[in-house]
Amino acid sequence: MTERMTGAQALVRALEHVGVDTVFGIPGGAILPAYDPLYDSTKVRHVLVRHEQGAGHAAEGYAQATGKVGVCMATSGPGATNLVTPIADAYMDSVPIVAITGQVASGAIGTDAFQEADISGITMPITKHNFLVTDPHDIPRTIVEAFHIASTGRPGPVLVDISKDALQADATFSWPPTMQLPGYRPVTRPHSKQIREAAKLIAEAKRPVLYVGGGVHKAGAAPELLRLAELANIPVVTTLMARGTFPDSHPQHMGMPGMHGSVTAVGALQKADLLIGLGVRFDDRVTGQLSTFAPHAKVVHADIDPAEISKNRHADVPIVGDCKEVITDLLAAVEAAGLQGDYADWWKLLNDMKETYPLGYDEFEDGSLAPQYVMERLSAIAGPDTYFVAGVGQHQMWASQFIDYENPGTFINSGGLGTMGFAVPAAMGAKMGQPDSTVWAIDGDGCFQMTNQELATCTLEGVPIKVAIINNGNLGMIRQWQTLFYDQRYSNSDLQTTRRIPDFVKLAEAYGCVGLRCERPEDVDATIKKAMEINDVPVVVDFVVHQDAMVWPMVAAGTSNDDIKIARDMAPTWENEDE
Repeated sequence: MTERMTGAQALVRALEHVGVDTVFGIPGGAILPAYDPLYDSTKVRHVLVRHEQGAGHAAEGYAQATGKVGVCMATSGPGATNLVTPIADAYMDSVPIVAITGQVASGAIGTDAFQEADISGITMPITKHNFLVTDPHDIPRTIVEAFHIASTGRPGPVLVDISKDALQADATFSWPPTMQLPGYRPVTRPHSKQIREAAKLIAEAKRPVLYVGGGVHKAGAAPELLRLAELANIPVVTTLMARGTFPDSHPQHMGMPGMHGSVTAVGALQKADLLIGLGVRFDDRVTGQLSTFAPHAKVVHADIDPAEISKNRHADVPIVGDCKEVITDLLAAVEAAGLQGDYADWWKLLNDMKETYPLGYDEFEDGSLAPQYVMERLSAIAGPDTYFVAGVGQHQMWASQFIDYENPGTFINSGGLGTMGFAVPAAMGAKMGQPDSTVWAIDGDGCFQMTNQELATCTLEGVPIKVAIINNGNLGMIRQWQTLFYDQRYSNSDLQTTRRIPDFVKLAEAYGCVGLRCERPEDVDATIKKAMEINDVPVVVDFVVHQDAMVWPMVAAGTSNDDIKIARDMAPTWENEDE
């Protein structure tokens, strides 16, 4: 198939051929030539967002909800630099997106031309790969390569920056193009010797733990994980990025580890003699003070990215490979060896911990709303098939703790970068990727004010997301830290939103959404049910909660997981080491 067309037409045609159905973006001078043929495309729907950051997060939400590559588009200079935050976010959380940006004409590159920014240079540390295209003939091949790189190996963001003259010039379009990626060969099959070594350590262990991260969900390996856990009778902890990858209701699930993890999950890691890390990166939010993390444990570490192995914690058995293949091979090895350890003492210790230190929260004497109660009721009423998309801060932690996740991928949030403003646009992208599913964005009053303009996009594009604003009138996590570590000196954390500046209900209505407000525990169920009944426009619920609600348990930053607190000045009593 060969024909003559402009670079811009070749770009749109290539996007159609690689299966793109949705692009989030905003036009501008340098990318404008691409928008002309996009106008005629019957296969690619362009969603006009209100801010490029919204385009990037929407592409992430779409990618996370569908498993496909998300696509966003922006012009040169400020349009491209507004994509930097979502690109960095996608890089940290291994989300496959392709960001397409216009660039000034090739002859003007390097002259500080109007709206010029070296976006390739700027994003080099936060992309899997990026391209600067100045020849129209290279556009189809570059698009194919970009999608291949974004979606294979460890997924991640790829930037394609195309000069304006390359979009305008004529070229011969032929399909399919031949990729030229000689140095890119991700390893997916694990080494059989390492699998045998891992099985040997499992056979010897008395207190093993499956430490499960986002890589297991990315690999689509939740069914294999369930079989391995049940076959070997090993307790499971799921990180923030893996919530739902192993069902919360399963008796072998110990909860989420880390800074705001459950006592049982944190305790399981600290007391373990073997950690089987699957698709994890031993992140500081999980390990706390690294030198004191899981001090008695040998480590099996499986990850598709060799750079993660032994980066933070030495792996006794390193396994490079796709988690689905790794777990499948481990299953076979465990089965062949007839491994099912006698973990009666281990299970007794963990189940006692679970019973003694369940997740809980304080009710407020003045009758004001506890945010954790809102989460519990949302979970019960919306149900396990709902997608929950959280911003960053206290509301994100409450959403991870008090919503029950039974299905892989149903909790989408900004983990590694911790990006405020993620929830609303990411929920929009998730809803467009899964139009038949209910999507709740759980946001804070701080986060919400960063990207709420995408509600206009949702209304106009017919994307009826539901937004729960957990409104405590403050930058909640900042206030919590100021309470605990800065002598209650609340410097610049009071947002005054409880004075209704802005009034979130009126703001929602101004955007063409339905606005609801809930301030009392007895009204929570009715409010959520009313929101659930509205499915033709977006709904925004302003849950006004107590400003002093805190996220517990907590391991203070930089301290040992052994110093976990279940409430202020209250710590669990660990079992004696020798018992």
